Amino acid sequence: MHEVDSVARPADAIVSAWFRARRYIGDRDRGQILELLYALLRHHARLGWWLGRHGREDVPRNRLLGWLMLEEGRAPDQIKRLFNGAKFAPAALTDHEHALLVKLQGCTIDHPGMPEEVRLECPSWAAGPLRRRFGQAFGTEMAALLTPAPLDLRVNPIRSTREAMLRALTDLGLRAQPSAMAPYGIRVDERPSLASLPMLTTGEVEIQDEGSQLVAILVDARPGDRVVDFCAGAGGKTLAIASQMNNKGHVVACDVMEGRLKRGAERFRRAGLHNIETRLLASETDKWVKRHKGGFDRVLVDAPCSGTGTWRRNPDARWRAAEEQGLDNLVSLQARILTSAARLVKPGGRLVYATCSLLPQENEEQVAAFLTAHPAFRVVPLREAAPQLTNSAHPDYLSLTPARNDTDGFFAAVMQREVVAGPGVAEMG
Repeated sequence: MHEVDSVARPADAIVSAWFRARRYIGDRDRGQILELLYALLRHHARLGWWLGRHGREDVPRNRLLGWLMLEEGRAPDQIKRLFNGAKFAPAALTDHEHALLVKLQGCTIDHPGMPEEVRLECPSWAAGPLRRRFGQAFGTEMAALLTPAPLDLRVNPIRSTREAMLRALTDLGLRAQPSAMAPYGIRVDERPSLASLPMLTTGEVEIQDEGSQLVAILVDARPGDRVVDFCAGAGGKTLAIASQMNNKGHVVACDVMEGRLKRGAERFRRAGLHNIETRLLASETDKWVKRHKGGFDRVLVDAPCSGTGTWRRNPDARWRAAEEQGLDNLVSLQARILTSAARLVKPGGRLVYATCSLLPQENEEQVAAFLTAHPAFRVVPLREAAPQLTNSAHPDYLSLTPARNDTDGFFAAVMQREVVAGPGVAEMG
C-alpha cells in the first residue's frame, strides 16, 4: 500500500510486480490481498476523514487499522492479536494506535458529518465538472464508480466465435453471457484467476471493457482500409479494429511510449493479426504525420485523459491522475494531439476522438473547440455512425457511464472530413 501511495505507477502494475517477486503466495491469498488493497483504495477519502477527525496521520497502516474497525467491525483486541510482530504479521500495535482503535469502536465507515464529496470518494479537482455534467444524478453516478468493474472479454473473430468462447467458459465452470451491446463481447459474472483462462494465451479473447469495444466499432474500419490508431498504447483498440478488418488493409499503431508498442506487438502476434504496423512517434507533431497527411480512411485518437471513467477499475487514479499532470495541461495536450492527427485523414475519411473521461472539458467542449478551428470537419451523429447504439447519454456522441450502461465511462465523437474541391485540402498541411 505504501508503494501504491508513493510511486507514480498504476496500482495494478505495482501489484503485479509485487506478486512476481513473491511467487510463494498462493492464489487464494493473492485474491484476499487484492480484495483488501482495492477496498482500501475505494474508501481512501472516508478513511482519511476519520483519521483527520481523530488527529491521526493519513498513512497506509492507519488506513488499514481504520478499515478493520470501521468496515470489518473487528474489536481492538482482535486487531491486536493480528498485529503481533510475528513472521509475516504486521508490527505490533503501539499504544497510540491502540488508542485510535478504541476511539473508532462502534463507528462505521460512513458518517452524517462527512461532506458529500468525501462520502462519494470524489476528489475536489473533479467535483465541480462532474456536478455540472450529471446534475441531480451526481450521487448515483459517483456511487456506481465505487463498485468493482466486471470482467469483460472481447472475442477475436480471427481465432474463434463468441458462441465457442461462451461454451469454453462454461466448461471451465464460469458464468458468462453475451455483452449487452458489443457484438464480440462476453461478460464473465465472477472474478476467476486470469491464469485459469487458456483462451487469453491463445489470442482467442482479450480483456476489454464493453465500452472500449464500442469505441472501436465506431471507427467502422473496413477490410482494405488504411487506419491509424494515433494513441495506441498497448493496443487494445488496435486489436479490435484490425480484427474487424479481417486482417486486410493496413493499420498503423502509433504511440510515444516504446514499451507500450512492444507489448502491443506481442499481443498482435498472439491474436494472429498481420495487418498492423507499429510506429514510435517522438511527439504528437512527429514528422511522420506530415509525410502521411491525407493518407488514411480512419484515424482514432484515444487521447490521454484524466481517466475519470475508469475509477471503478482503477480506484487509485482518482487521487493521482489530474494532480500529476494538471487538468488544464491534459486538455491542452488533447487539443494538440487531435489537431495533429486530423492531418492524416483523407477527404471523405473519418476522425474518431475518444476518451475514458466523464468531464465535459475533455469531451464535448474539446470537440466543439476542434470543429470551430477546423471547419473542414463535421460531426457524424451517432444515429448515422452506429444506429445500433441507442443508449448513449448524448444524442450525437457516444457517451457511456457506469450507472447508465454498466461500462466504464467512455466518450467518442465521429467527425468526417468533407470532400472539398481545389485548395480546401490545404488545411491538412
